[in-house]
Order: sequence, then structure tokens, then C-alpha cells
Amino acid sequence: MALSIGIVGLPNVGKSTLFTALTRKQVDAANYPFATIEPNVGVVPVPDERLDRLTELVTPERTVPAAVEFVDIAGLVKGANEGEGLGNQFLANIRETDAIVEVVRYFSDPNVIHVDGKVDPASDVETIRTELVLADLGTLERALPRLEKEAKRDKDLAVKVELARRLQTWMEQGHRARTMDMTDAERMLVRDLHLLTMKPMLYVANVDEGALGKELASIDGQRPIPICAKIESEMAELDSSELAEYLEMEGLEEPGLNTLIREAYRLLGLQSYFTAGEKEVRAWTVRVGAKAPEAAAVIHTDFERGFIKAEVIAYADYDALGTEAAAKAAGKLRIEGKEYVVADGDVMHFRFNV
Repeated sequence: MALSIGIVGLPNVGKSTLFTALTRKQVDAANYPFATIEPNVGVVPVPDERLDRLTELVTPERTVPAAVEFVDIAGLVKGANEGEGLGNQFLANIRETDAIVEVVRYFSDPNVIHVDGKVDPASDVETIRTELVLADLGTLERALPRLEKEAKRDKDLAVKVELARRLQTWMEQGHRARTMDMTDAERMLVRDLHLLTMKPMLYVANVDEGALGKELASIDGQRPIPICAKIESEMAELDSSELAEYLEMEGLEEPGLNTLIREAYRLLGLQSYFTAGEKEVRAWTVRVGAKAPEAAAVIHTDFERGFIKAEVIAYADYDALGTEAAAKAAGKLRIEGKEYVVADGDVMHFRFNV
């Protein structure tokens, strides 16, 4: 399951520094707008202590974590929806992602210029929201005449036309499409419009080192994730023993990036299940609410097509008992059918016949 999350924000808010820390991939984070011209892409493992524990218990030949793809996208400026700066490229790149992480500048380094000349998180958030909303309004203005024409031939499309008009009215008031009250069926109906503001969104507050423990005001009804990108980039260069020492010195439980990756994973409505054997212990990504055959398809479509049963051990039971054999002996290995809804952390083995 390829998951792509775009890192966006105004120029010089710390996007590229954050991306480098996430992926340990060096990108040009120079102190001027548009240092990142082409989107940089990095695949990042999802931190999961359960995978580490299973590896410890099974001692496989290799361990494969779940992963999320992050895309560092060129900074956006006012007028991007009309092509200002690298606006057209920005909007095209972000349209291809599944979700958005917006980095908002809270830090006060006078040596790093701000594109608007002042540090104002609320204003920065409003700028990006406005540009994305205006871009979506442009999409709707182009799409509506076509939809109306098609609806004259196919009466079933009248519902879609009405929904598009509702969205247009809603966004003309400055709201993101995702915040409009819609059923799941309605969301699917307008999915092919690829509206930018329909994407799920997380906010990262790039704060000064001394502000890491402070409470921050909500943005769009959610708490931003406080991260000091400068510290995160320093931690990314450390080995595991040095990192543990650094975290203890700073009074931190874990790198802030771990929280970001997990929250991005959750934002997309995803969870992990595991397979565990001598050759490989692996975390597989599946949507919350998926049934066993859908989870099997993540490994291979043949597993879904020929699905018979799933052998399931809850992670807590595997952890407590130590081996698959011990779990089976204790009656903790269950045989589940096609209607079984996968639980986060399940250790699974699929029986299939093609």
C-alpha cells in the first residue's frame, strides 16, 4: 500500500530541514525561497515497538517495517493558485499525495528570513488555506459546466452536480472541502475531482528548542505537533546509543518525528498487522476496519482470491507467551474466516488455495 504525504508550508518554515531529519536524505535547505525546486521523496519506516519485540522473540533473517512516503514540496506563496512563485508546480505535486502535513513556523531565528517579513503562525496557516481553497474553486468552476452537460444526458449525475455546487458555496466562504458535512457516499462521488482541501491534514509547529513543552493553540480544531526541526536534524545524525543519551539529556521520551510519522499513519485511517516467521518478521499496512481477505491482498492478490482462513494471534498474547507454538498450546491461536475484522497488531498467517 503506497502512502504519500506531502510536506507543505510557506518558504523558510523548516520543511526541508524536517524532511532531511525524517529521511536522512540531504536536500538543499538553503536560506531563500524555492530552494526545493523538484519534490524530494523519501520512504520512512513507521516506528513500532511491537515489531521490535516480535523480532526479538522470533529472531528472523530480516525485519521489514511498515512505511510512509514523504514528499518535500516547494514552498507556497500568496497567489500560488494563479501561478505565482512555483504555484502551479506546488499544486500539481500536492494533488498526487494522499494527505498533507503543513509545517508552520513558530521559531524566532532572526537569521532565517520570513517570506512575509514577520513570524505569524495564524497568518501563515490562513495563507495556505486560502491558496488551496482558491485552487479548488478553480477546479470546480472548470468542472461544473462539464458535469451539468453530462447530467442532461444522465439524470443520475444530478446528485453529483448538486454536491459540487454545495462544495462551491461552502468554499466561497473560505472553508476547506473536507470540513463540509458529507456522507461517505458523497465523498466518493466527488473523489474524481481531486480537491486539494479534501485531503486529510496534520499541522506541525516548528518551534524554538525552549518551547517544546508548551501548549499550543489549536489549528482547524486539532493540536499541532510541536517539533524543533533543528533538534530533530541533529538527532537524525546520531546512532542508537548516542540518541538514547541525547533524549535523556533533553528530557524527551522519543524524537518528535516518531510522533509525526505515527500521527500521519493514523490520519490516513491505517493500522498494522504482522507476519512472523524464521525468514521474516514484517509489518503490513491495512486500513482500519479491513476484513481478513483485504488484509491478505496486501501481501498478494492471490491470497485474497483463494482465501480460506486466517490464523490469528493477538499481539498481546504473542508478547506474553513468546512463541507461536506456546500461543497455540494456550488456545490463543484463533482460526478466523472472511468476515473477521483485523485488529491493530494481529499476528496473522493466511491459508489460501488458488
